Amino acid sequence: MDLQNYSLVSEFVLHGLCNSQHLQKFFFIFFSGIYVALVLGNLIIVVTVISDPHLYSSPMYFLLGNLSFLDIWLASFATPKMIRDFLSDRKLISFGGCMAQIFFLHFVGGAEMVLLVTMAYDRYVAICKPLHYMTMMNLQTCIRLVSVSWAIGFVHSISQVAFTVNLPYCGPNEVDSFFCDLPLVIKLACVDTYVLGVLMISDSGLLSMSCFLLLLISYTVILITVQQQAAGGVSKALSTCSAHIMVVTLFFGPCIFVYVWPFSWFSVDKLLSVFYTIFTPLLNPLIYTLRNKDMKIAMKRLRNRHVTFR
Repeated sequence: MDLQNYSLVSEFVLHGLCNSQHLQKFFFIFFSGIYVALVLGNLIIVVTVISDPHLYSSPMYFLLGNLSFLDIWLASFATPKMIRDFLSDRKLISFGGCMAQIFFLHFVGGAEMVLLVTMAYDRYVAICKPLHYMTMMNLQTCIRLVSVSWAIGFVHSISQVAFTVNLPYCGPNEVDSFFCDLPLVIKLACVDTYVLGVLMISDSGLLSMSCFLLLLISYTVILITVQQQAAGGVSKALSTCSAHIMVVTLFFGPCIFVYVWPFSWFSVDKLLSVFYTIFTPLLNPLIYTLRNKDMKIAMKRLRNRHVTFR
């Protein structure tokens, strides 16, 4: 039988975050404010890095600008619909829209994981090989590293969606979340997807754990190297890398719990989903850049330039 003849589901029903009408009105206001704040915060960082020659030529800020760009996409693949659904009685999403959400989540999420590893490598070179820093991390190298992160995210995402979109969906269509996440969607198929599910979740888990281990190794080497070079070096290294380590923990913690925790993948915790798709992109500008002196000076120059032009 042709697959299209029994893939009858044309839309999915999302359960959202809660069923309470009062809470949904509160969440509409709350998450609308959060979304506007995170988009503006990350957009300001991207514009500041692009408009300031000093920041744009600096490998660290070039990578930070790319991180903020990815964070805007990570927060935008599902949050606007979630906010709109707070005012709807039935939270529907088309089959194509559902597959698009899965694609963008894994595309942007995978690219951001690899980008965080690149940023850790940048800090390793800056701290452990300072004399070779600008040679090893020139603009061309940074562009190549960012391109690799996007390519890995794309390949990872395509490998997930290619199998999911071709599964037969002929009955249940309710997704117990505010967006279409892979573990929840594939279990709605009309065939036994246990083995396929394990393979697909393992793919995400392998990418998450590989990047996380590389990050742990990078920061461990940084701390050991600086400790051996100078007294008080550990505190200096921690001060330099604390923002990176904090963002890595906030981003990878929920991802690893969802995709690596032994066979708990049949129900994705909504709180963790909200955290890594909304709150992490909101916190990244605060943790990474807004506390940074160079970024504050560049933002002040940008503001003064805008006021002068007016």
